[in-house]
Amino acid sequence: MNILFLQWKVKLPPQKEVITSDELMAHLGDCLLSIKPQEKSEGLQLNFQQNVDDAMTVLPKLATGLDVNVRFTGVSDFEYTPECSIFDLLGIPLYHGWLVDPQSPEAVRAVGKLSYNQLVEKIITCKHSSDTNLVTEGLIAEQFLETTAAQLTYHGLCELTAAAKEGELSVFFRNNHFSTLTKHKVMRPCGATCTYWSPTRAFSRRKQVVWESLHNVDGDSCFCDADFHLSHSLGKGPGAEGGSGSPEKQRQVDQDYLIALSLQQQQPQGTLGLSDLELAQQLQQEEYQQQQGVQPVPARAPSPQADG
Repeated sequence: MNILFLQWKVKLPPQKEVITSDELMAHLGDCLLSIKPQEKSEGLQLNFQQNVDDAMTVLPKLATGLDVNVRFTGVSDFEYTPECSIFDLLGIPLYHGWLVDPQSPEAVRAVGKLSYNQLVEKIITCKHSSDTNLVTEGLIAEQFLETTAAQLTYHGLCELTAAAKEGELSVFFRNNHFSTLTKHKVMRPCGATCTYWSPTRAFSRRKQVVWESLHNVDGDSCFCDADFHLSHSLGKGPGAEGGSGSPEKQRQVDQDYLIALSLQQQQPQGTLGLSDLELAQQLQQEEYQQQQGVQPVPARAPSPQADG
């Protein structure tokens, strides 16, 4: 929905400050029903209609999460589910960065072209095998999942940067959550092109923090406003570049930075496995606790899964 808003395919009344999930789903349904098939042949039109029917069937589930199952072979590789048809119909790319590094041949052999769910089943099967080769392969696969629990690898990040088009708006799946992703050329001396994603927690609460750069698996990133102006370079702390302006504005920027830094550090573990609904409820609870001066309760951190 963020992408549809940014593309002006969905418009809200100018003064509207609150929108319910039911209203969002109604807007999304209208968008899906307004799409016309590009192909005229009867077979392709029937296939198109089937995709629309599949998308409308899963529409009520979207408020609480999407069922996706990644494959570790490419940034656009997902096992097909009815939910995926929504992205296809709307022409919105769906990416992830959870790839096996081809320079690790043992991991490549162990993971193969399996999806996440299939790989978990393989690990369980291999553990109970009497074949030592299969046991070893299962351990290698399990180690891969453990060492990439943040669901992003350096190889995946490189492939993601190459696959995303300049200015393209896409959906990025990581840590069982979906974010808005774009690639924007930063106007700096190096003329670098950087991929940015919109961290929902920060995006929904602070105007100074809209985009977070995605150039490091370990989270050493920077935060920008809606115009990609740097708020702070992560790791330099308040008062670093982007901190000019009045003392009041600077205090606001410093506060934004500290909140964004805190949220970014919590993201890999703190929101792992949370559905969009659970995350929204957690945000509301934290907001209330901050107003009341109560220390927030840490989020649960279940084992990694590939369901959004």
